[in-house]
Amino acid sequence: MKYKSKQDFLNTVVDRFKDQPEFHQAVEEVIGSIWNVATKNKDYVSANILDRIVVPDRSILFRVSWVDDKGDVQVNLGYRIQFNSAIGPYKGGLRFHPNVNLGILKFLAFEQVFKNSLTGLNMGGGKGGSNFDPKGKSDREIMKFCQAFMNELYRHIGRRTDIPAGDIGVGGREIGYMFGQYKKIRNAFTGVLTGKGTNWGGSLIRPEATGYGLVYFVLNMLETRGESIEGKTVTVSGSGNVAQYACEKLIELGAKPVTLSDSSGFIYDPDGITQKKLEYVKKLKAVSSARISEYAKKYKVKFIPNKNPWSIKCDIALPCATQNELDLKDAKQLVKNGCYVVAEGANMPSTTDAVHHFVKEKILFGPGKAANAGGVAVSGIEMSQNSTRIPLTREQVDKLLKDIMDKIHTTCVKYGTQKGFVNYVDGANIGGFVRVADSMVDQGVI
Repeated sequence: MKYKSKQDFLNTVVDRFKDQPEFHQAVEEVIGSIWNVATKNKDYVSANILDRIVVPDRSILFRVSWVDDKGDVQVNLGYRIQFNSAIGPYKGGLRFHPNVNLGILKFLAFEQVFKNSLTGLNMGGGKGGSNFDPKGKSDREIMKFCQAFMNELYRHIGRRTDIPAGDIGVGGREIGYMFGQYKKIRNAFTGVLTGKGTNWGGSLIRPEATGYGLVYFVLNMLETRGESIEGKTVTVSGSGNVAQYACEKLIELGAKPVTLSDSSGFIYDPDGITQKKLEYVKKLKAVSSARISEYAKKYKVKFIPNKNPWSIKCDIALPCATQNELDLKDAKQLVKNGCYVVAEGANMPSTTDAVHHFVKEKILFGPGKAANAGGVAVSGIEMSQNSTRIPLTREQVDKLLKDIMDKIHTTCVKYGTQKGFVNYVDGANIGGFVRVADSMVDQGVI
């Protein structure tokens, strides 16, 4: 073993991949759990799994040139990080957002490797996207960009190679434009993207999957303490698909979501967000692209600007907005206020210090790679439907989704149980890692 300690290895990663703080954070979180497993297994040491698993198979960077509605030529950066394909073709979303850079995409792709492994499906890990901002763009401009983006991306993807999905800034509209361009270039109708329209190969419950899966995972955590979710007060951050459909499932199961947020602040509805109120939020975000503060005006509730909702007293907290939105101060406030369940709907929304505090306090904490795996699980189901050309009903997909989330929870318990306490962080990391590492050993040094 060439590294003297865990910190020695992490220092090497930081030195090798400078100016990528999000990636460093993701690696530190995983290595903290798997270090003993990775260094005590002679096959892993001999194959140098640690060094290999933190380096992507390939990182692709390309220019995207397109013409806006004024006739001006615009230039954006396009990326695809194909991180690990030991257990299947690369699988992970495309993100269109101004903050997209190599470090953020590498963190997301690295997380995706273990998340996909946990599902039990045969999917490797990848991520991609562009610093293109769809906000304020016309449908024609978005179409032109998506077509230009696919003019390069098509060279690197395929149904047996890499199957991208949607992420922030990439919904059904964008997937449609990209799929159409891929089909035109390749002259082939294949399941090369997931998140497609249901008329042309998409799966039912795909938009709902991450939010529904998140709540299913919470149900499993609560069952370890003999509790149900009915009557529980829940704070939710974000107001996109994940937050909306997490709220929808919470309402269906008798819980009371009381907050939603966006980049401008959060609303607090002490009476609870009902299905009728939620339908208003869906229209607000999908049709009007308005701020969540409009909810406060309509329903005469509090809007707290430029804050996250973690000061609100609750039983369960579901961070569903973005990375590092919940820090140590927030974690301490949540625990102090009686919150004993936190499950991550977003990717790495809790800082490292916050995660350590949750584990130290032995609350039920579901890390994103386990708790928010519902989206990629249904993407995997969509891939199966595309292969067989037999669509599944809503009920069939929902049952498969719940079964996968149950299996993920079982894996976390298997690898994370410590003296009567389930450390879900360790369970998720070790469970995801072992499957990938064993496959890498089996396939030789490549």
